[in-house]
Amino acid sequence: MQAFRIKATAPFVALSLLSLTASCDDGGPLGDLQEQCGLVCPEKGILEGNASISGIASIDAFFGAVIDVRNAANNLQANVRAELDALALSVGLERGATAADIRAAIDAKISAAVSGDIEVVYQPAQCTASVDVAVSAAAECDVDVDPGMVQASCQGSCEVDASVEASCDASATLVCEYTPPDLQCEGSCTGTCQLEVGASCEGTCRGECDGECSVVNASGQCEGQCMGMCEGSCELAAGGSCEGSCEGSCTYTPPEGMCEASATAKCRAMADASVQCEGRCEGTVEPPQVSAECQATVDAKAKASVECTPPSLQVNYQFAAGLDAQGRAEFKAWMQNFRNRLSALIAASTKAGIVLEAGQGLIAAGGTAVTNAAAEIQASGDIVASYRAGSCAIPELRNVGTALQGAVQGLQFSVDAFVQIGGAVDLNQR
Repeated sequence: MQAFRIKATAPFVALSLLSLTASCDDGGPLGDLQEQCGLVCPEKGILEGNASISGIASIDAFFGAVIDVRNAANNLQANVRAELDALALSVGLERGATAADIRAAIDAKISAAVSGDIEVVYQPAQCTASVDVAVSAAAECDVDVDPGMVQASCQGSCEVDASVEASCDASATLVCEYTPPDLQCEGSCTGTCQLEVGASCEGTCRGECDGECSVVNASGQCEGQCMGMCEGSCELAAGGSCEGSCEGSCTYTPPEGMCEASATAKCRAMADASVQCEGRCEGTVEPPQVSAECQATVDAKAKASVECTPPSLQVNYQFAAGLDAQGRAEFKAWMQNFRNRLSALIAASTKAGIVLEAGQGLIAAGGTAVTNAAAEIQASGDIVASYRAGSCAIPELRNVGTALQGAVQGLQFSVDAFVQIGGAVDLNQR
């Protein structure tokens, strides 16, 4: 963790409490005088969850961003611990077992039931960030920003209103997502595709396979990757063409620039481009233009609000020779639980990387942002604000490193857990 090194750019305004006596109090204890003049610091700071340190917008917004990042990291660590505990119980271990011990038990379970490796194919976790959070953070931090004029951009896809003719600018393409009433998908189907006749399957075939199947159940039915024509259902975790009935989600580009009434309409930005967004952004939010002191704050708050959806997984494996029907059934049930936990860990690891970037941004820019803001306050001649900036905010910076160090440790725990558990299978990202 990089430490904060604070270098004063100029001496703070020298305060003479005696000169303020007439305006603050007729006399009395010095402590009462200071309190009446606002020359006091809060008892609780960011380590206790209090960001209202100085009463100065840009400074307190920065401290608020530190708390947001720390809370996001702590929540993420708690969620990952819950997933690890569920995995531990599934392989005969106690709650609280280390990721390394859980991995060893998983390896043993797989070796006893599977011939060769287990292949897991998945798409990256889909993460959405709140544009509203970025806009609110900009208005909260930068007093010169007009809240009604603030806009953020999205590098990815941004949901738009499908009830009217949706309009995307020249740098984006309109796409629609829905479950078609007639189950006929002319785009990419994600989920279950029912095949009444033999057809190619780009996912997991459940039914008859006229070629080689990677996983065959006790009844001789295919439940894996089919190297031929599949008849039954095809599970498309990563999306693909469906030559049957799409019972999942269908994504397509409307030919007339308008989605079905029941569809979700999104503007999908082209490569290296962005779109104006007012809702949730599937991708990266580009915060509004704000002062230099607020850039890291707004970016961190936006990233701390990110939510990542666990992806669907396509699992391919071959049962070990001699494994009886009961053993196959038990392993399949366990594998379903393992698949769900691994998917959640993939999403957690993705979010951990995003929140870590937010913390690093605060570390890189935070000290300068606070000291520069304090120097501007000093130059304004506001004695009370200068006192709170110099005597309250600057000393509080030493707690920023402590708060973010704990956040980094929590994020590293989440990433390490995914690396350990994911290493039990052959992971392939599409």
